[in-house]
Amino acid sequence: MNKTMGREPLWPRFKKLFTVFDPVLSMILLSLVVLALVTQYSAAFDYEGRFLDQVRNFAVAFLVMWAAANIPPQTLMKAAVPLYTLGVILLVGVALFGDISKGARRWLNLGFVRIQPSEIMKIAMPLMLAWFFQQRENISGWREFLVAAVLLIIPSVLILRQPDLGTAMLVLAAGFFVMFFAGISWRVLAWMLVIALASLPLVWSMMHDYQRERVLTLLDPSKDPLGKGFHIIQSTIAVGSGGLTGKGFLKGTQTHLEFIPERTTDFIFAVLAEEFGLLGCVVLLVLYTCLIIRGLVIAANAPTLFSRLMAGSISLIFFTYAFVNIGMVSGILPVVGVPLPLMSYGGTALVTLGLGAGILMSIQNTKKLVQT
Repeated sequence: MNKTMGREPLWPRFKKLFTVFDPVLSMILLSLVVLALVTQYSAAFDYEGRFLDQVRNFAVAFLVMWAAANIPPQTLMKAAVPLYTLGVILLVGVALFGDISKGARRWLNLGFVRIQPSEIMKIAMPLMLAWFFQQRENISGWREFLVAAVLLIIPSVLILRQPDLGTAMLVLAAGFFVMFFAGISWRVLAWMLVIALASLPLVWSMMHDYQRERVLTLLDPSKDPLGKGFHIIQSTIAVGSGGLTGKGFLKGTQTHLEFIPERTTDFIFAVLAEEFGLLGCVVLLVLYTCLIIRGLVIAANAPTLFSRLMAGSISLIFFTYAFVNIGMVSGILPVVGVPLPLMSYGGTALVTLGLGAGILMSIQNTKKLVQT
């Protein structure tokens, strides 16, 4: 008797594992990964082992994306409250017992592992607010938005106290996007803008000295060209010197003479601009635009309010990452330590973005199942 009878061939079984991947989104992400690895190879050329570390980071992010793509949105919705609660508890733990590194208290040592709880909130925050509005789908008045604002402010304040302005901005943005897609009125948005502008003097007084210096440096980096203005001056020189087509792969002088600070992480866009010029930057921006548009299309076709809010928020999180980082490197925004999505070296941000991409694919896959 043939032992293979009744067994499904290996290839179809293997292929089934990846049917959850959205083809359009997968191609965009693959293109970004290829561009990221090429740029990272040049940026990390003088850092032994860093390029291979980034390849491993991508492998981990891929596994996280695949796992998330296989989790139905209904299961994600059930995890919203526990994950948000755990994130807030861990942030309180950081405030009380966290490790201090480079003047900031951002890490929590659990004995067997050292974690950064603020990263959890980048996904837990939109999950929580999307769940909240799903439960109140037919009664979204100003009271609901007030409660949502409180849920958003609590972890944001805890992250700001660490201090970690960049992550706090991303968490605030993720929560705000959910509220925006949930239907917050333009009148409320106008009032929020007025309140934000009126509170600027208070915010300025509460900022740390180094944060004020970053803002002042942005306004006039030439005041301290060899000190606090060095980052912005060198990155803008690199961006401008690339010209239309760039200096060529591995031929960036600002990059390989080590003038660009943090060139594998926060300032990798300067490496791309110097070596591949305006054309390389346009390719990157087109890929980001396609990624965001695809995410918004998935959101528009999502079967439930929860799925629509999550997909819309995740799509605009990618936009926020890219806008803040490119603005920072180009000298139009203060340096706040926000990585360039899928381009910057680092495992934590890659895993977070991989999780977000996986959730988008899960929502798209669920939409297909509903249609069939």
